[in-house]
Amino acid sequence: MAGIYIHIPFCRKACHYCNFHFSTLLQNKNAVVQALLKEIEWQKEQLPGQSIHTVYFGGGTPSLLEARELDSILNTLHRHYAIAPDTEFTLEANPDDIDAEHLHNWSVMGINRLSLGVQSFRDQDLQWMNRAHNAGQALRSVELALSSGFSNLTIDLIYGTPGLSDEAWEANVNRAFELGVPHLSCYALTVEPRTALEQMIRKEQMADTDPEQQARQFLQLMDWTAAAGYEHYEISNFARPGWRSRHNSSYWQGIPYLGFGPGAHSFDGKRRRWNVANNALYVRSIEQGTIPFEEEELTPVNRFNEYVMTALRTLEGIDLEKLSRDFGEEALAHTLHEIKKHEDKGLIVSTERSIRLTREGKLYADGIAADLFRE
Repeated sequence: MAGIYIHIPFCRKACHYCNFHFSTLLQNKNAVVQALLKEIEWQKEQLPGQSIHTVYFGGGTPSLLEARELDSILNTLHRHYAIAPDTEFTLEANPDDIDAEHLHNWSVMGINRLSLGVQSFRDQDLQWMNRAHNAGQALRSVELALSSGFSNLTIDLIYGTPGLSDEAWEANVNRAFELGVPHLSCYALTVEPRTALEQMIRKEQMADTDPEQQARQFLQLMDWTAAAGYEHYEISNFARPGWRSRHNSSYWQGIPYLGFGPGAHSFDGKRRRWNVANNALYVRSIEQGTIPFEEEELTPVNRFNEYVMTALRTLEGIDLEKLSRDFGEEALAHTLHEIKKHEDKGLIVSTERSIRLTREGKLYADGIAADLFRE
């Protein structure tokens, strides 16, 4: 089985913190979609004999697609790939795009999971982030999506922003609980290079993030979601039983996927490839009959390090049998040796079958993974 990721590189507005590839020049959208359709067709031999179990429209803002554009993409996928009957079709959407007509069209086309970029239910947070929607739209988008039959719904929330008190953070999370949202993706604000946020902080026009605040609010989040019955199944993801993201779970399990569109990534188990993150160059190359991408062959060490990094972030942790089977006894011995100092600090718990992060260990996930890497 395999997955498909489709990158829609357009947004109405540039959020201060975002470093994903996108453009606010919407007049180029049709040209990108036409090029995307060709790429989807040309890549059909990349997953021979494999059925597609997840399709994910990310961005950017996929909800900016017109109904005919989204329909043409979905029809092209069905024509050229073996789409399983129970495939999870996820569409990322902004609250300001949510209305009855859009929801009806998406449902009819086969979209069965929505990811709403809520980020916060507070106007002051949304204005600080430079989001295109307001708090009222955030609330109404969730209510309308759920009442329209999109029970498989996730929302994004951001914590650790300057000025976000613990009480305000709790109110945001509680609002999601009250609405009955079955899945949450929650991220600490990250100051990425070359973003508007990074520039404003550097010029002292905006306060920097506070690591202590972010750690505290992450610990609070873990306590609140556990009490509300959510599984903390990946560092940033929380789901009521049965509502995990199948697409993202496939990433963490190393399942192959194809990425289409400018800036999209693909993985076949041994190689990674990524399309050029430039809309004009992407369109021009496709028009000339070439898919503009780069790729790298992953060495056994690369694959080991990627497995450790992703698996350690999940609820199940590192599977020691899989690690031994896929990477050898030497890799297993290395891992068991390197975890000792983290076990002694109470950051890792290990059994005969797995290595998992403790509650406190999740605060240091990236650093612990780096300690386990091989060179």
